[in-house]
Amino acid sequence: MTRELRLISASLFVWGVGEGLFAFFQPLYLQQLGASPVQIGGILGLAGLGLTISHIPAGALADKIGRRTLMRASSILGTVAAWIMFVAPSLPLFIIGLVLYYFTAFVMSPMSSYATAARGKWTVERALTTIFAFFSIGSILGPIIGGQLSTLIGLRSIYGISSVLYVVSTIVMFLLPPQPTESDSLRSSYKRLLGNRSFGSLLVLFLITCFALYLAWPLTPNFLQNERGVSLAAIGIFGSFYSLGSVVLNLIMGRLRSYIAFLLSQVLIGASAVMLWLGTGTPWFALGYFLYGGYRTARAMMTSLTETQVERSQMGLAFGLVETVGGLSLLAAAPIAGLLYKVAPHLPYPISMGLIALSLIISGRYLPRLRSSTEPLISRRE
Repeated sequence: MTRELRLISASLFVWGVGEGLFAFFQPLYLQQLGASPVQIGGILGLAGLGLTISHIPAGALADKIGRRTLMRASSILGTVAAWIMFVAPSLPLFIIGLVLYYFTAFVMSPMSSYATAARGKWTVERALTTIFAFFSIGSILGPIIGGQLSTLIGLRSIYGISSVLYVVSTIVMFLLPPQPTESDSLRSSYKRLLGNRSFGSLLVLFLITCFALYLAWPLTPNFLQNERGVSLAAIGIFGSFYSLGSVVLNLIMGRLRSYIAFLLSQVLIGASAVMLWLGTGTPWFALGYFLYGGYRTARAMMTSLTETQVERSQMGLAFGLVETVGGLSLLAAAPIAGLLYKVAPHLPYPISMGLIALSLIISGRYLPRLRSSTEPLISRRE
């Protein structure tokens, strides 16, 4: 592992602990602040809007002014957003902090392109899944601690602890060395990217897949607490199983070919929906959370599949477009999940499973037609 990847991994580990403290309780805290299930879905959708609009300009700026600059900016803004959520006395100010926090997800495309360029002898799949595995390792600790602390001192307090951890993560991020910007003409390079039909087809596939994979997830904590009687402490433990699943599945599937790992992660998330919906006790819910960790693997494989279809000078914008598609899926899926939950709390699960089956059929038919090997393209770049 290169020094750059070690620093990114360390920063993501600390950030993962901080985010893990509150991420799995966020719908429940919104409920405490007075939001209904439909409003929770709408709020998460609004946060998804902030996430969606940030990725394309961030990806383009990463190619122009440098990836490290965007990574630093995201860390600072994320820390400020966490403090806002902590001090917010009511729902409106909390929503502002939440939307700002989601907005800082624009770091994904600069970070992915930075890690791809700094991977050394590693493959793209291994570099990306490894750094995000460190985030997930941190997230294993966060939910357990958050579940216990939320029971003792309340959900609000864990946002303050997260804010302190984010300061530490930001300091580590500032130790990263810069990378040169791409010398290729950005205008002509981007024009070629927008005319790339295989990349455009991938974006459509990713949009369908992300929507299908995310639909059952936004109100799962509410479903488990309100319909299955699960405690906050138990939900925190389940969150750690999710993060553990992210680590294990990322490290295992990061050594597979991208499209195989992409298909397999969809199967695992479909199985997760079954267990969360029909499970009858703690072991089933824990396994459901563990398997849903494949969502992060699916997202990493989207980036890896994209890398095989674009030029190096296009990576920032291309990764930004991929992350925008992910944000659009969240923007659409969260409010729809809230509406479905209002009709019947279990309804997001069977609908998600049906859409995952459709996504698998499309992915299985289309992905093998892409370049069967990335070696020729990689050798041209290097």
